[in-house]
Amino acid sequence: MSPSTLSSPLQSVTPRAAALPAKPPTLDDIPDLIEQMLTSHGEQSAAATKRIYELCDVGHKQNRVPMVCSGKYDVLTPLAKCLTQESGDGRHLACLALNNLSIPTENKRVISLGPAAGAVIAGLTRVIAEDKQESYLCCICLMNLSFLEASITSILQHSPGPNGRDIPPLENPESLLRVLEKLLTNSPAVPKSGSGKSEGVRWACGLIKNLAKSEENASLIGQTDIPKCVVENVRSTTAPPSRWTSNSLEDFSLFVILNLAQWPISRDSLIKAGAVDVIKPIMSEGDLQGLKATMACGFLDANWDAFPEGGNPAAKSVSELMTNIIEKKGKDGQYAYGVFKLYTATKAYRDLGRAAARTGQAESTTKVLAFPSAVALCFQIISDLVISSTDDAEGGSKYVPDAASAEYAVGAIEAMLPAILQAANPARKSVQSEKATAEISQMLHTYADVSGTSDEAKTCAKNAAAKIREAGSSARPILEISHDLWTQYRKREGQPLDQFISSEKGIEADINGPLDFLPCNNPDSSCTIL
Repeated sequence: MSPSTLSSPLQSVTPRAAALPAKPPTLDDIPDLIEQMLTSHGEQSAAATKRIYELCDVGHKQNRVPMVCSGKYDVLTPLAKCLTQESGDGRHLACLALNNLSIPTENKRVISLGPAAGAVIAGLTRVIAEDKQESYLCCICLMNLSFLEASITSILQHSPGPNGRDIPPLENPESLLRVLEKLLTNSPAVPKSGSGKSEGVRWACGLIKNLAKSEENASLIGQTDIPKCVVENVRSTTAPPSRWTSNSLEDFSLFVILNLAQWPISRDSLIKAGAVDVIKPIMSEGDLQGLKATMACGFLDANWDAFPEGGNPAAKSVSELMTNIIEKKGKDGQYAYGVFKLYTATKAYRDLGRAAARTGQAESTTKVLAFPSAVALCFQIISDLVISSTDDAEGGSKYVPDAASAEYAVGAIEAMLPAILQAANPARKSVQSEKATAEISQMLHTYADVSGTSDEAKTCAKNAAAKIREAGSSARPILEISHDLWTQYRKREGQPLDQFISSEKGIEADINGPLDFLPCNNPDSSCTIL
């Protein structure tokens, strides 16, 4: 099963405690169970915790959302308290219950961002820090919560100091960030499969994979030894990538590398750790691991000759990923929709284009990337953002890209221009190319004027627009076909086809000059048109 098919990694858990009681608990028992958990100790508290667990186990999934989101109970506070127990089954059972409760999407927000969030995350972090047997369960629980992207910053930056005052996580050895770093750096080079330490490291990497999706988090992770650890996880494995299973240590570690490679500080730390040499061989594997390695190598500025078969598989797999994301579908046996972000795929395509353009033979090397369907897709991403930013625009898109995706699409177009603007042989005039260059250059200029567009993106768009407009004097086959595909897309979407056609009116003139030129009032009755 692909990791992308799991909304959360843990679907059922089994406690160590003894046989079930004769009378199964009900939701009505929760207030009494909570009171028992908060006021008793030892076996009594554990017995109550066990019954809370039973209410949300694999056979009672329907109770999970009411237990957290109904507003009738506060099961999170007593469960967080149980995490602080030094011994006994109470801590273990609390971990199991929290894991199950963290699976439903509705619960993730309440647990990770609600009133009890600080206590829950603190308890889970403490168990990991103390290297308890339940450490791996705590990592899984946090990973479950981190599938809610709104929570990933607050989870990673959990860093309470003395007197309840937060301190920067890099400065706090008890912050979740430093606790995860310690777990990874203190693990054996090759953990024994199935050991508690191995499971803790594996699920810690799964958690970090999710947390590294934001630039803010990645910049913090990049200032730790975590990048070096995940690179070493891939370097030291003896299993070939084709045999890596979903949610394995290697699978998670390569995902961490991919997510960190997108952002400046963490990217630099990966390069220092030798990530490029470690993941280059994985590109030839194809499938999901090859796709991840290919995009990561693009982000890490690998030379174009490092990409197998002249970059053909890289171009095909990443452009297919862009298409699948926009069409809201995955790829059978590899990934589901939602696993990869459009900005990740478009940035990878841009960086592949830049790597190809750096070879000194840009016209031939970028041609492998500049096939018309991929070029048209980039036009589509840019124009959809432009249309969505115009209040009075008609015919929106089913998929409105984010600003970063549009910026990377512009960068990809600029990088591929040597191939996109390759002239027909023999050279000839083309009305279709004239129309395509005029409309596309206008679209890029319009994009440059969209509020919020970065200075780098504006410069990139204007440079590309100028080169495209200059190319209209002769036929450009790739540009023509790409423009036609883009136009067909806009027709299907019901978008206005005159959106990027200049509406400026020309000035008519005859042999005497402009027809609206006012009569001269000069004393000598003569006029000069400059």
